[in-house]
Amino acid sequence: MRFGIANRISRDVAIIGAGAAGMMCAIEAGQRGRRVILIDHAHKLAEKIRISGGGRCNFTNRYCTPENFISNNLHFCRSALARYTPQDFIARIEKHGIHYHEKKLGQLFCDDSALQIIAMLQKECAAAGVEWQMPSRVEEVKYRAADESRPVTQPFLLTTERNTIETASLVIATGGLSIPQIGASGYGYQIANQFGIAVVPPRPGLVGLTFNADDFTEFKDISGLSIEAEVGCNGAVFREQILFTHRGLSGPAILQISSYWQPNQAIDINVLPCQNAMKIFAEFRHSSLLLHNVLSRYLPKRFVQILCKCICNALSLEIQSMQQYSDAELQRIANGLHGWQVFPSGTVGYKKAEVTLGGVDTHELSSKTMQVHRVPGLYFIGEVVDVTGHLGGFNFQWAWSSGYAAGQFV
Repeated sequence: MRFGIANRISRDVAIIGAGAAGMMCAIEAGQRGRRVILIDHAHKLAEKIRISGGGRCNFTNRYCTPENFISNNLHFCRSALARYTPQDFIARIEKHGIHYHEKKLGQLFCDDSALQIIAMLQKECAAAGVEWQMPSRVEEVKYRAADESRPVTQPFLLTTERNTIETASLVIATGGLSIPQIGASGYGYQIANQFGIAVVPPRPGLVGLTFNADDFTEFKDISGLSIEAEVGCNGAVFREQILFTHRGLSGPAILQISSYWQPNQAIDINVLPCQNAMKIFAEFRHSSLLLHNVLSRYLPKRFVQILCKCICNALSLEIQSMQQYSDAELQRIANGLHGWQVFPSGTVGYKKAEVTLGGVDTHELSSKTMQVHRVPGLYFIGEVVDVTGHLGGFNFQWAWSSGYAAGQFV
């Protein structure tokens, strides 16, 4: 159904995307007395919040710093993060009586359900007078630039499947490409392209890694097994659990390093981050125990049997008793244990990725307001921007902080 002039409405602020960043921006703008309309194509509100943290929403991290983020412009996120901190969001949920706990490493989760966060944001939107329009797909965005002879107070004209909206400020909070099955799309990048705004090529982040069938065949037999390891790539190092899957590797340490990995690069894995392999070997130097039987005292036996075979094959060595190895051979094996190199062939893709790396180039935006330098009144916030956090609540904090920043100026 198409609508005529009777369905043309005027608002101060139109926000496309009713996720974490979009709702935060709507609340802040509404509290300033702005007439705000929040538009989303989804039938269910804030699905990414609902499913996060196993349904309990890892809504922030106590120890959030700019160093926990990846961007082509590393300093861009500092301003927004400084003006709306994890402590600010914690105060917000405490005001609403939402109980929470710290799981590890500063990661905060709801005691009950992620639905409490969604309900809190809905309640604050209502109190701020925010108008909802969902599900509603935006079909076209037009921009009428002002000049000296013709001032334009509402330069943006949005055509949706319900109506036409004139607005002074347009906020793009459409997220990235991760988890398309709950409604993710590249619409924000389309808007950026329409206005000639540079976009850092997006790719899956915080995602499991896959391997060519012949490279990782034996490890498929231990799918579901996890170990603590130190994983490194391109100068980044994370020490957490890694999980063996039927397609490759996952687990917190792998998800973290996936954001730094590039195709055709190796990942270094230290499978004994708490031990010194040469000290272990020295203890059993004259033992008749086989190599993998010694290491199975420190690592799962099934994993050690496969890993020792891989390392020894790579070094042209045999699996044999400790007393049969030379000191030089043991040193080479130890190096392999502390620096096991694997070569992923790819990732499991956007369907499993927790976030999208890349996005709207931050050099195009004001770090104070999130407004596009060359298009007054146009703002980008949240995951659609080239700012990506580590695993552990950092991406939600960026949503709150960037939404808050834009909400003060739209």
